[in-house]
Amino acid sequence: MMATKQAQTLINDSYRTILIQFKSNSISLFKIQQTHGQILKTGHSNDTHLITNLLSLYSKNHRISDATHLLNSITDPDILSFSTLISSCSISRHFNEALLLFRQMLNHGIEPDNVVTPSALKACAGLFALKIGRQIHSLVKVCGFESDSFVQSSLIDMYVKCGEIKDAHMMFDRMGHRDVVSWSVLVAGYARQGYVDEAKVMFSEMRDSGVEPNLITWNGLIAGFNYNGLASESVALLHKMHLEGFKPDGTSISSVLPMMGHIEDLKMGIQVHSYVIKQGLGADKWVVSALIDMYGKCGCASEMLQVFKEMAQMDVGSCNALVCGLSRNGHVADALEMFRQFKKQGIKLNVVSWTSMIASCTQNGKDVEALELFGEMQVAGVKPNSVTIPCLLPACANIAALMRGKAAHCFSLRMDIFNDVYVRTALIDMYAKCGKLGDARICFDRMTTRNLVSWNAMMGGYAMHGKAKEAIEIFELMKKDGEKPNFISFTCILSACSQCGLAEEGWNYFKSMSLDYGIDARIEHYACMITLLGRSGRIEEAYSVVKTIPFEPDACIWGALLSFCKVHGNVRLGEIAANKLFKLEPDNPGNYVLLSNIYATKGLWKEVDRVRDVMKRMGLRKNPGYSWIELKDKVHTLLAGDRTHPQSIQILERLDKFKMEMVKSGYLPDTALVLKDVEEQDKEHFLCGHSEKLAVGLGLLNTPPGTTLRVIKNLRICGAASETNRSATSSKSGQHKRDAWAFSPQEEPYKHEMPEKLHLQEYLVGDHILQKERYIILLARATFTFSSCKVR
Repeated sequence: MMATKQAQTLINDSYRTILIQFKSNSISLFKIQQTHGQILKTGHSNDTHLITNLLSLYSKNHRISDATHLLNSITDPDILSFSTLISSCSISRHFNEALLLFRQMLNHGIEPDNVVTPSALKACAGLFALKIGRQIHSLVKVCGFESDSFVQSSLIDMYVKCGEIKDAHMMFDRMGHRDVVSWSVLVAGYARQGYVDEAKVMFSEMRDSGVEPNLITWNGLIAGFNYNGLASESVALLHKMHLEGFKPDGTSISSVLPMMGHIEDLKMGIQVHSYVIKQGLGADKWVVSALIDMYGKCGCASEMLQVFKEMAQMDVGSCNALVCGLSRNGHVADALEMFRQFKKQGIKLNVVSWTSMIASCTQNGKDVEALELFGEMQVAGVKPNSVTIPCLLPACANIAALMRGKAAHCFSLRMDIFNDVYVRTALIDMYAKCGKLGDARICFDRMTTRNLVSWNAMMGGYAMHGKAKEAIEIFELMKKDGEKPNFISFTCILSACSQCGLAEEGWNYFKSMSLDYGIDARIEHYACMITLLGRSGRIEEAYSVVKTIPFEPDACIWGALLSFCKVHGNVRLGEIAANKLFKLEPDNPGNYVLLSNIYATKGLWKEVDRVRDVMKRMGLRKNPGYSWIELKDKVHTLLAGDRTHPQSIQILERLDKFKMEMVKSGYLPDTALVLKDVEEQDKEHFLCGHSEKLAVGLGLLNTPPGTTLRVIKNLRICGAASETNRSATSSKSGQHKRDAWAFSPQEEPYKHEMPEKLHLQEYLVGDHILQKERYIILLARATFTFSSCKVR
């Protein structure tokens, strides 16, 4: 008897201990697990009160799986047990688990009440699960608590977040008592859907009904306008809010500051920054991130860095804002350095951090760094998403890193993001720029959903490779599909026409742009038309078009004209175009080089020296020629005349051997392409050091026979814009053939027998207007094919 009493006393003491632990404000996971063990040992595992408290503790510590397992161990759970866990899942944004538990509750025959239902509706709103939300609404009607104000507000919130604003308003109209919560939800909903006038009307009606808006109402309205990019509306609303005596909090400030940056309202941004300091909001990480973003968008790099330095504690959001701000203001090297520092400091960079840095590198010409970052990202255990891949693929395209692009393609398939319209569009662009038009077209044809960017990418791919017929076909298919072309579409189609000399078709599309679609011709459209005329040698007519442009021609227009003046040796118009460019781009060495080359082709060496002297006085140097080649998943960079590459000796030996074979076959170097007043032997030496030749030599050394080599160059390929080589003849003439590395713009493609049964095909391709172009050389052991595409 005494032993029984002692055991009972021990159990009661244990029960009280467990209850005391539950009431503790802070209890560690280890203590929770210890308490769970005590409950099992003392035989209280069927005590609903204890189990419900334990469920709550597990949920608060984000141990959803443990809590679910515990719930499943209860033989007869009640609604309180389910309600506790469903509520915790919704609060911690484990929405899928919340709905699974709600269904499990119904399977147990437990009817929902007005406590658990709002949590389930919140999960539907978080997942945009409209169908399930409607089913729960029907269940609410059956259970008879549709008139509960808390449930009604949750239903309105669910319909708003699922984009069903009309259903939300109908639910609102049925409410007997409309409190500030329900009004605020509907007002924010209209603002988020972009219904500015309706949101303002609802806001006024709210006040007229006697319900005064609170801070949440104002913030919801501001956030809704921000979501739709209504920058001016957001800023005006914050000003009105302040005038009416409402103190903006961190949410208000962090919502509006990016919009001030968007409209570059620096004066207002500084005023808000002052308010932040006065109200002591500088410790709010969201506010700090927004301030950095605002200053970055306004081009205030020093102020942006100052805000970052004054942070009490760095967080990933502020780091992301700083990196983006630096990149936006052209300080991409500094952004990359800061990013590396954040990594070393142990800041947990997320997918947004990595994606932003990859995008910054891609957009600022650091393509190799972008590819390296993508590899580091995966090593760090951060999974790229459907935004990362479209940011990476342009880097693969820019340096013709086809294998890296294919790897990204495979990655998108594994991650099940391949069907994302932006991923597919980026793949089309990448394959096209790497010379794989067939693969680009396959990606395009298999798209279930296309947007205008997809059509333009495919059309642009055909255009850059001179496939005018195919580009026109895509353009017409796009119109039949109901997609209205924009100015980029016409840039692509005009470029395609100019590549192939389709003058009549080009003019028809140019006229159609304004007559049929109301699109005013932009500078790039006029540049295409000048290209069209320039290719056919109609330089004077091109100059006449320049004089009819309804706005001031920019460097693109004059640069196009100057390039074709070099092609066709027109000194007079070349000088006119060059003088215009010297005023528009005084620090661009390429314009001086082009004029110098025009003089050189005519043998005007005094004029060449004069232009070169001007360049020296101004401290300008010719842009060096770089070429890139991808070998064994690594991108190699070679500079013209480069001797620093580890295999430079072997490269030169291979090229010398190749040169000897070409001479034996009857080819001689085309020294007319060397625009320097030097001896003939020295001209031959200059031709040997071109960066694309070095890249091809490197490729031949490191790949087996039959491998396709892709070489990309930052400047136009050598000789592409030279004069017609009239001495190049067929092998029947008995005269010497010209250097196989040179191009003859106005000749038909020809083929010659080479040693070891090699064949050479020589084509004129590519757009020679822009000074900076990208070219691809497809070089196989049996066939040499040169093709090109221009940088956009």
